Amino acid sequence: MTPDGRPDTPDDAARGLLYPCGEPPAPGHVTEIAPGVLWLRMPLPFALNHINLWAIADEDEHGPGWAIVDTGTKTPEALDAWRTLIAPEGPLAARLPEGTLPGGGARLTRVLVTHMHPDHVGMAGWLTRKFQCRLWMTRLEYLTCRMLVADTGREAPEEAIRFYRRVGWPEEAIDTYRARFGGFGKYMHALPESYRRLVDGETLRIGTNDWRIVVGRGHSPEHACLISDSLGVMISGDQVLPRISSNVSVFPTEPDADPLGDWIESIDVLRASLSDELLVLPAHGEPFRGLHARLDRLAGGHERGLERLRRSLAEPKRAIDVFGALFARPIDSKGELLGMATGESLAHLNHLLARGEAVREEGADGVLRYRLA
Repeated sequence: MTPDGRPDTPDDAARGLLYPCGEPPAPGHVTEIAPGVLWLRMPLPFALNHINLWAIADEDEHGPGWAIVDTGTKTPEALDAWRTLIAPEGPLAARLPEGTLPGGGARLTRVLVTHMHPDHVGMAGWLTRKFQCRLWMTRLEYLTCRMLVADTGREAPEEAIRFYRRVGWPEEAIDTYRARFGGFGKYMHALPESYRRLVDGETLRIGTNDWRIVVGRGHSPEHACLISDSLGVMISGDQVLPRISSNVSVFPTEPDADPLGDWIESIDVLRASLSDELLVLPAHGEPFRGLHARLDRLAGGHERGLERLRRSLAEPKRAIDVFGALFARPIDSKGELLGMATGESLAHLNHLLARGEAVREEGADGVLRYRLA
């Protein structure tokens, strides 16, 4: 993945995507893109160097404030940006009626999180404690996040080591995995001990508008998207991105999972149930129009990858042998991309297994190899 805050390109226009909202706001600034809906952007300490967050005008029993969707990572840069946003002279406070908080400053009514990855939920604990407001997430995202954070400081489990040996990782890569294991919580403030569950199909009243929850799967267990039909807006998180395809991976905790099947099914559900007229607010990149065209391209990209994978399995292959069929860039066996590439390759291989199009066999060396059925 690469930084992806570019403006319109002829290629995007040819694919049916338009970007009507202009330049992204700098950290600590906001842009209103629909009545009462603000675009915020936070820096990330990764190759994908930013995340978009959203503030929705809201009101509760204590008065007006902002409902926040996604939060950024726990980093000094994100903390500085949040302090600027909520300061008495900051952009969130400036858009609230005077006297909302003693001494000025912004007020948050709730924190909603699309899914459990640290760039989305990392600052949620800090924000909910500071403003004494609730965290809203789907159940599987909240519980999975708590589970992964609990791995912080642990040694890599033997089940995971066996998992990566069976896919063909060399010992050097296994050693790197051991050294990095338990790092999920590095960019996370501790989550609150309770949360308000988001449920697929429910409708929330945020401020003066209704927002429907639509759950997608594949990238994460129970990813929440928020749709306001009255505003014509969809907050898509990582479920629909304009220029990159979200990572869909198999992990040691569920080695036989078929997340690619979940991902493809979710694309079909979104296309059938959502209007193509929606302005899509993604977590990375820029707000865009052309939802159906983008969903079609995402689905087509995976089908093309599966077809290349089928051709490569005329002879038995390990998971690490099929990278060339699925990825345009080379994957270094010592680099950080190895884990993501392995997870994506297994997702595609497991999907062929689920379809009955491939079989898997364990060799004398203990490594799994895949071939066409």
